[in-house]
Amino acid sequence: MNMQTIAPVRQSVEVSAPLPVAFEVFTARLASWWPASHHIAAAPFVDAVIEPRTGGRWFERDEQGRECDWGQVLAFEPPHRLVLSWAITPDFRHEPDPAHASEVEIRFRALDEHRTIVELEHRHFERHGAGGQQMRGGVASPGGWPGVLARFADLAAAGAAA
Repeated sequence: MNMQTIAPVRQSVEVSAPLPVAFEVFTARLASWWPASHHIAAAPFVDAVIEPRTGGRWFERDEQGRECDWGQVLAFEPPHRLVLSWAITPDFRHEPDPAHASEVEIRFRALDEHRTIVELEHRHFERHGAGGQQMRGGVASPGGWPGVLARFADLAAAGAAA
């Protein structure tokens, strides 16, 4: 099968927080900065979790305590790198087949002892099939990764100041 490659989405944000704090806020405090509107479960979102290990899950929990997978942790390398599968369909439902999941790689690099650059690459949209370009457009839009990373940067800076 010959799939047309779809260009990755790349975003970066400067965070006013030390490298270890930026990584910890991104991974261990996901629910504190992830937009509550960005969920795929039927019931309202209350929590989001990245299990801190390669092979772990990342998922949301709804107000009834049910869990809905978003994907798997493909690499967990604190405090420098995280790779997640994006097991979400173009119409924003869980995708159970890992062969149809795109990937999100997040790299954390210290600018100095108080600032970190966070670089995100969302790639392999072609794995989503016919909806791959639609998925790319959604995550590249202002309400996608650009807005999500801005929220993260604000919360990480507040966490570093606390």
